[in-house]
Amino acid sequence: MNLNNLLPSKGSIRKNSKRLGRGQGSGKGGTSTRGHKGAKSRSGYSKKLGFEGGQMPLQRRIPKFGFKNINRTYYNVLNLDSIQILIDNKKIKKDLTKENLIQLGLISKKDLVKVLGRGELKSGIKIEAHKFSKSAILKIKKAGGETVEIS
Repeated sequence: MNLNNLLPSKGSIRKNSKRLGRGQGSGKGGTSTRGHKGAKSRSGYSKKLGFEGGQMPLQRRIPKFGFKNINRTYYNVLNLDSIQILIDNKKIKKDLTKENLIQLGLISKKDLVKVLGRGELKSGIKIEAHKFSKSAILKIKKAGGETVEIS
């Protein structure tokens, strides 16, 4: 084996890229296939997101309404009738904790839970949540249960 008879392995040969701006004889000289003038012909050009060629972009044409509070805390809502269904299906026995809800797949680890008072609760159980509505607290206590607020 000599250096003069070395060949690259089959299929590994890569095609050369077209060489721009190497004189008129190459066919790719002058404007280097970029056309004449304008932003696209310049080096360093990159189109901005949503740019529509100078026309007023859709993002700015459509009217905006309302206000989105970035500090708002979102709670996953759990109603008493849903808790009663879990009790009827024997998914919960004597207490409902955040860990139980995570295992049941109703919430994820970082979620906050608020119990609301829709429906009725037949059996008294201990419920742990971040917040309770007034009606939920009354109904849980009426059924002989207990509410524990997690902070």
